[in-house]
Amino acid sequence: MLTKVKMPRVGENVNSVFIIEIKAEIGQQINTGDILLSVETDKATIDVESPVAGKILEFLVKIDDEVAPGDPYATIETA
Repeated sequence: MLTKVKMPRVGENVNSVFIIEIKAEIGQQINTGDILLSVETDKATIDVESPVAGKILEFLVKIDDEVAPGDPYATIETA
């Protein structure tokens, strides 16, 4: 099954974040809770964890992209 992973809300008043690092690779097997991205808000740098386990098929973002909560950022093939 394909799962579009969406950016979580990383803070109460945070309406968008910037991608500063992609910490996983396409084709990589990941577990729930593995760090996929580092993002930057106006106040902090935050690691974004995978909500599912599976194989990363694609990233829909790149470094310096601005992403809002709820925007899809990766496709993961789950069992």
